[in-house]
Amino acid sequence: MFKQAYKVVGIMSGTSLDGIDLAHIDFEIIDNKWNYKIKECETVPYSDFWLNKLKSAINFSPEELHQLNIDYTHLLGNIIKEFISKNKLKNLDAICSHGHTILHQPQNGFTLQIGNLPEIAKIIGQTVVCDFRVQDVKLGGQGAPLVPIGDRVLFMEYDYCLNLGGFSNISFEENSKRIAFDISPVNTVLNFYANKLRMDYDDKGQIARSGKLNSDLFNELNHLDYYKKSFPKSLGFEFVKEIILPLIEEYSISIEDKMHTFTEHIAFQTSLALPNKSGKILITGGGAYNDFLIERMQFHLPNLKIIIPNKKTLEFKEALIFALLGVLKLRNEINVLSSVTGAKNDHCSGVIFE
Repeated sequence: MFKQAYKVVGIMSGTSLDGIDLAHIDFEIIDNKWNYKIKECETVPYSDFWLNKLKSAINFSPEELHQLNIDYTHLLGNIIKEFISKNKLKNLDAICSHGHTILHQPQNGFTLQIGNLPEIAKIIGQTVVCDFRVQDVKLGGQGAPLVPIGDRVLFMEYDYCLNLGGFSNISFEENSKRIAFDISPVNTVLNFYANKLRMDYDDKGQIARSGKLNSDLFNELNHLDYYKKSFPKSLGFEFVKEIILPLIEEYSISIEDKMHTFTEHIAFQTSLALPNKSGKILITGGGAYNDFLIERMQFHLPNLKIIIPNKKTLEFKEALIFALLGVLKLRNEINVLSSVTGAKNDHCSGVIFE
């Protein structure tokens, strides 16, 4: 018999490079229903050294990537160890960690999340469950998105769950199947332009709001091949670097106009992605703080009720869900849905290091 209650730490580092999210979570399963409580949680920002390293890692040689993986595993392990010690966490069942995505090329049967080496368990001195994507890609899946099983298990009362991070991803039920996919880039592009103005991000979307829509760029963005593909589909930073940024840079317009136009593009693509334009949508991730983006989404989806949750759920939902994936792995239960990733079958993914 499996336990009814679990104490774990969920860890996520997203493509928007905000930092490493750590959340101490209590799970309880009663009558097949999972309940959770997010307890201590924090985001540890990256130093400039690590920020620059992670931004440029997409161009690293295999040898450089190997060394980066070792170095990042040590960084991550020590940050987790410090979090456990600082919050005096005892009797943890596991540390459930996503790692940090550097390369994501499911079409080539390849995805790389660094920080998932076996040494991490030794550094922390705890059981670690990690590397959740690789098995799915081996089974012919996209290796993403992985959050939808958590949406189904923990957030069933919403018609849609939308996360606005480096990319946006949506998940919903259709004909008793969970459907999910990446919609478009979000903060990977908006932060790139905010950085050019010497800001970490566009606070509340004020810079984008001050710009004007460039219709030609807007139309060109909306006609990119990715948006015509049917799901399952997922995005990596390669799409931003090779397709989105070169396209935007063809236009000699102000940064404000680029950001305004791209924000409108995100909102428009989100509206196209929803099969039914009414009901309730839960929005989480850093993009939920972008008031201008949320307003534009509401404009394109007037009959949809937008719900932005409490701060802990908003900021730590992905850490929460990777914590759940880890617990499901410990229980040897399905934690990846083939209806979402396109893998040959539903499966129980992740690696356990003692």
